[in-house]
Amino acid sequence: MSLRSVLASRIAHTLASNEQVEDIEERADASRNAGCAAVASVPIRSRGKIAGVLRSVVLRPREGVPTLEAELFDGSGALDLVWLGRRTIDGIEPGRRIRVEGMVCDADGRRTMFNPRYELRPRPGE
Repeated sequence: MSLRSVLASRIAHTLASNEQVEDIEERADASRNAGCAAVASVPIRSRGKIAGVLRSVVLRPREGVPTLEAELFDGSGALDLVWLGRRTIDGIEPGRRIRVEGMVCDADGRRTMFNPRYELRPRPGE
């Protein structure tokens, strides 16, 4: 990396909003997971492996079936995770880091993964 690109990166980081800095840091953390892609880069109707942090977790029944939904964020975008037939899953909670794998589809205009395989990752300091 040249001195010019290092300086440009530091200036951009200094002038960025807190939200932009958090996005950059989250993307850097997610990219350290071998084999994981950015949410924004995984094509619809393809399998993907993605790592990030859960921003929200809600119980939202779909057609009478209990459904646990979570939003995973990796700094490049958000991915909705949907577990059909589940009311709760131990460890699936806001702020938790997770790595998921499954088929990415489009549900109501949002990237979604139904019943993904998942691996809970340690929280910072664990």
